[in-house]
Amino acid sequence: MTAKQHGLKKYIVRLRDDERAQLNALIGKGKHSAQKLLRARILLKADASEAGPGWPDRDIAAALDTSIDTVAKARQLLVEEGLDGALTRKHSPASARRRIFDGAAEAKLIALACSAPPSGRTRWTLELLEEIPWGE
Repeated sequence: MTAKQHGLKKYIVRLRDDERAQLNALIGKGKHSAQKLLRARILLKADASEAGPGWPDRDIAAALDTSIDTVAKARQLLVEEGLDGALTRKHSPASARRRIFDGAAEAKLIALACSAPPSGRTRWTLELLEEIPWGE
């Protein structure tokens, strides 16, 4: 049997008082991404220190309407990368899609889309923008 089947956790969350205060403040403000707020709530409920509730993953997943894998991943990130690593979204250059525009082409697109449309048109459309030679 695996650790998951036994209910044993490989990554135990034990928050310090300052980390718990930081997570509560983050949630209280509510001015962050939904993913960041969800991970903060997960970590607070998973806290197995004396001051924390130490909920099991299935209860956290049910209470926060997320998956058990999301809860397990938040635990793992905290233990391996610390609090900031658990809350910060990471983009892998190996898996990210290749950028279509560089900074200059993106600036040109924004300026053009905000400018007056071609004669006979009331606004820019994606089809019109697609016809522009961006490589020049």
